[in-house]
Amino acid sequence: MKGSIISGAIHGFLAVALGAFGAHALKNILDDYGTGIWDTAVQYQMFHATALLFIGVLMSSKLLGGVKQLKIAAICMNLGILIFSGSLFVLAISGIGILGAITPIGGVLFLTGWVLTIVAVLKHR
Repeated sequence: MKGSIISGAIHGFLAVALGAFGAHALKNILDDYGTGIWDTAVQYQMFHATALLFIGVLMSSKLLGGVKQLKIAAICMNLGILIFSGSLFVLAISGIGILGAITPIGGVLFLTGWVLTIVAVLKHR
């Protein structure tokens, strides 16, 4: 529970910081394409930071508790942020196109995390 909430808060903090960094420090460095990629990375990082907070709340003993599916969902969301958003951040700055092939792995991890969250809620009595 604590781990999901803390990691969600860290990712939320970083999403705000990286969004501001992209808007200000990289304003004259990134072209429109790179800015779009950067913004997508920030947006998905914030969406899934919020999901991690949500998972942490669900893991409360008054709700679903520390069920295995939620623990794995949190791991998937964290790895998804690192791989999906991380690869997009590097792609936006470097222009290395092969990184686009790594990004979908993060997307699959996001989807897995969402499905596991659904399964945990459906299994709850």
